[in-house]
Amino acid sequence: MNMMTVTRKIPEHQAVYERVRDMILLGMFSPGDALTIQGLASRLEVGVTPVREAIRRLTAEQALETLGNRRVAVPEMTAGRLEEIYFLRMHVEPELTQRAAKNISTQQVADLREIDRQIDEAIALGDPEAYLERNNLFHFTIYRLAGSAILFRTVQSLWVQAGPALRVVCGRYGTANLPDKHSTLMDALERGDGPAAAQSLREDLEQGLDLVRESIRVD
Repeated sequence: MNMMTVTRKIPEHQAVYERVRDMILLGMFSPGDALTIQGLASRLEVGVTPVREAIRRLTAEQALETLGNRRVAVPEMTAGRLEEIYFLRMHVEPELTQRAAKNISTQQVADLREIDRQIDEAIALGDPEAYLERNNLFHFTIYRLAGSAILFRTVQSLWVQAGPALRVVCGRYGTANLPDKHSTLMDALERGDGPAAAQSLREDLEQGLDLVRESIRVD
């Protein structure tokens, strides 16, 4: 399932980049998994050139790391790396949410509530892939409304770095205890209350951080 599916025509190299990025973000690769250009090209049924460019970009974004011999890997999540990623997320994502509260419409709140219903359904069914895909859509629908391209790109990079670790959490603990402060967040957005929306978002992130921390300790 490609969460970034769009109807617009985009260049092949960009489409391949988005597909590989989404595969990492949705945890289709585990931390430590080694990847090759040829292997990805075969899996995606595309040429090696756009795959090579996608790997170059994702390595620059620290979503992949170079191993040598034309191989790359999904980085292992360490305690130090986790804290740095979430330090940035705790600052940037609440800010985007607060800005979004100024721009969101009644219809957009209704759309978010429908996405959140789908998240709840995925949790009830124990479907981690659907949970991760819908949760991503929920958050980035909000972040786009902030109208801040630089902060938005920063958050995209941070989510790709954190994605494989959250997928491990889903596999280890199931979906029942996954973070969800979305109801209070949507209520605050509907009121146009930026500070309250930012606080709900921050609490949502803190729950996720606690689960990933516990996963790292178990390892």
